[in-house]
Amino acid sequence: MIERNDPCWCGSKKKWKKCHAPLLEEVEYLESLRKNYRSNYQILLKTSDQIEGIRRSCQLAANILKKTKALAKIGVTTNELNDFATKEHVKAGAVPAPLGYGDPPYPKAICTSLNEVICHGIPDDHPLKSGDILNIDVTCILNGFYGDCSAMVCIGEISESKRRVVEVSKECLMRSIAILKPGVHISDIGSVIEAHAKEKNCSVVDQFVGHGVGLEFHEAPQIPHHHNDLDIPIAQGMTFTIEPMINAGRREAVIDPHDQWTARTIDGQPSAQWEHTLLITSDGCEILTLLPES
Repeated sequence: MIERNDPCWCGSKKKWKKCHAPLLEEVEYLESLRKNYRSNYQILLKTSDQIEGIRRSCQLAANILKKTKALAKIGVTTNELNDFATKEHVKAGAVPAPLGYGDPPYPKAICTSLNEVICHGIPDDHPLKSGDILNIDVTCILNGFYGDCSAMVCIGEISESKRRVVEVSKECLMRSIAILKPGVHISDIGSVIEAHAKEKNCSVVDQFVGHGVGLEFHEAPQIPHHHNDLDIPIAQGMTFTIEPMINAGRREAVIDPHDQWTARTIDGQPSAQWEHTLLITSDGCEILTLLPES
């Protein structure tokens, strides 16, 4: 058996402890970590091959979102946005994850949440008008891997309260991403988000959460955006979404009793949301749904 001070078997003329031993030790450590997180938390820490598949799906989702956002203008219906996004999935050989998901089955390829709609808005034939704010949420399945992201679009001139929630929701997302690295607790994410929202006189929806994603649409763990005591330390190989839903008024949501999907603010005040899929790395995180600058 090779000893740590022996020449490395690869011919590099370095000692094994300075050449391939650290690589083997890292592989063994990550495998042990994967087993531990799956056993204790039901969390799937991804392998390098899985990460590559998830990264490709995330980049596709981000590209479809970018193109769909560009079409969201006065007079365009959210059904037209849905039809466009559907065609983009087909062109890429991908499947829109929301379509047919859940019970009752979600009927469209993307979610389009307008004004007081917090999330899960269903595209329809009402045209967009000046003063609207719109969240577009895209989740792709590409070669069996999932990528999930959403962003806001402001249509024409919007009110101060709408502009505030659009800005604060994005700030909450980016501030929470900035703290991510192995060892940070999941609860720290919600603490950062709620502190900033409160400072800006907004509320944080606590009926919906971010979630693990990549091999399935929704995996463990849940990622609450409000103050919580979920003290699981995040670890290298975790992939999950952060998607803070920020309201101008009260935090509570009311689910539409007819479609059983659309979630609206209880007081009719505007709501906004931004979302990224994140990968925890050895020393920080990678935003998988962030497109490279052109």
